[in-house]
Amino acid sequence: MSKDTAPYLSLDPEIEEAIRADRAAGRENPTRFRDEDVVRREDFKHDEATLTRPAFVRDIEKVLNIPAYNRYTDKTQVFSFAENDEISRRGLHVQLVSRVARGIGSLLGLNCDLIEAIALGHDVGHTPFGHAGERFLSTCYHRRTGRYFNHNVHSVRVLDDLYRRNVSLQTLDGVLCHNGEFAQQRLVRGTCGSFQELDALVEACNADELTIKTLRPSTLEGCVVRVSDMIAYLGKDRQDALAMGVIDSLDVFDADVIGTTNAKIINNLTVDIVNNSYGTGEIAMSEAVFADLKRAKKQNYEVIYLKEGMVDETENLVEEMFEEMYAQLLSDVITDRRESPIFQHHLKRLCAASRSIKPEEYLAQDPNQIVVDYMASMTDSYFMAIYAHLFPESPRRIQTRGYCADLA
Repeated sequence: MSKDTAPYLSLDPEIEEAIRADRAAGRENPTRFRDEDVVRREDFKHDEATLTRPAFVRDIEKVLNIPAYNRYTDKTQVFSFAENDEISRRGLHVQLVSRVARGIGSLLGLNCDLIEAIALGHDVGHTPFGHAGERFLSTCYHRRTGRYFNHNVHSVRVLDDLYRRNVSLQTLDGVLCHNGEFAQQRLVRGTCGSFQELDALVEACNADELTIKTLRPSTLEGCVVRVSDMIAYLGKDRQDALAMGVIDSLDVFDADVIGTTNAKIINNLTVDIVNNSYGTGEIAMSEAVFADLKRAKKQNYEVIYLKEGMVDETENLVEEMFEEMYAQLLSDVITDRRESPIFQHHLKRLCAASRSIKPEEYLAQDPNQIVVDYMASMTDSYFMAIYAHLFPESPRRIQTRGYCADLA
């Protein structure tokens, strides 16, 4: 028998009545971010909002139509090196975050187009091989430059610098500040109100690894995405762990209020957040639910994430790849050959897709940053393929668990 005895929570009757009354009267949430207040880096005529393409619908479409979004489909969410169509990749994760966040945002009367834009774009800067890959790449980068790599910061770089789609300040702020690893019972809005402030925050995160902990989304929509990131992965990662055989049942987890299954976690956290946030100007949880959320995160780390199958050898592969890419980049620049993968597969495609970035301009940057851009853009399978191409004699190889591994 399952240990999960937590009930499905329901909205507080007074809160539900207030939501219905406000909707019927056409009353807007005063903290809802208004489309007409959107801020963009460039004042382009073609980016003006229309009835058919409102301000943040434009951002959604900008995110959906960059190559980095396509690559979500082959980037690890939790489990690497497994051919298994039943487990989540990062592409599904961002859709689940969007769905959970829009559900909460709709009940709170927030701007669901802005929520969707932030949710779909929040991980476009993520590395292959999940958070382990992120740590390995940051280590390589820091050793050479003294700076740090963080996927949320790089997601802003992807949208704002590399593909240059003139994405709004509000979407970029939500992407930068989505980092949900630092759970808080109350999320109060930050104060980033200009691109100058956003740029300063990005630089601070690159220079000091502790800055990430201070980030706060400057819209309630961004706050909703941040908490929804956690809600979306807690239960879904448990489903994936079952599919991968990492756990035999959900009985290894326990909770007093939110439950242990994906469905209960989503429902009960959504209900509790709405009950404690409606009309308050912040995003909040009850003490009991927040305590359960922290416990659930801790249990996921102990039972799943620390056993996610990231082999130690992979860190050596990332280091070896970084060193080789750096050497090839410098060689190609000096000799003007432009034959290495970083030119053929990264620079050429980036310049074609960015619309405005020029090769000479991009190559004027620190070569370490260019290597980071390339390696962060890689999917899991591309990383393995390009490593085999660059190091055909290397005894190091990543062994994947194939579809037929469990068959006699």
